[in-house]
Amino acid sequence: MKVIVSERAEINLHKTADYIQKEFGQKAKKEFLQEIRHLIGLLTTNPYMWAIEPLLAEFPSTYRSFVVKRLSKIVYRIVDDCIEISDFWDCRRNPDALIAQLK
Repeated sequence: MKVIVSERAEINLHKTADYIQKEFGQKAKKEFLQEIRHLIGLLTTNPYMWAIEPLLAEFPSTYRSFVVKRLSKIVYRIVDDCIEISDFWDCRRNPDALIAQLK
């Protein structure tokens, strides 16, 4: 399946990666980004392997998500034969603020 990354998801991913580099160093940032690439590779082969995101269950589209390194979450949906990565959440933030970003 083809993967499309929204601008918002890309910006949030870069912010998180920059924070990791600042706080933990270049090696930690590299490992984090490698983990992202690995998980997206798994996603392309089996897009339904992760659960429906409970915070977005009432949205018209079905959003799924998976956790990356315990503090971040990738939120995506399947549209036709594409995987659309809609957002990259920092799980330390208020859930209501994260949901509002997708409205």
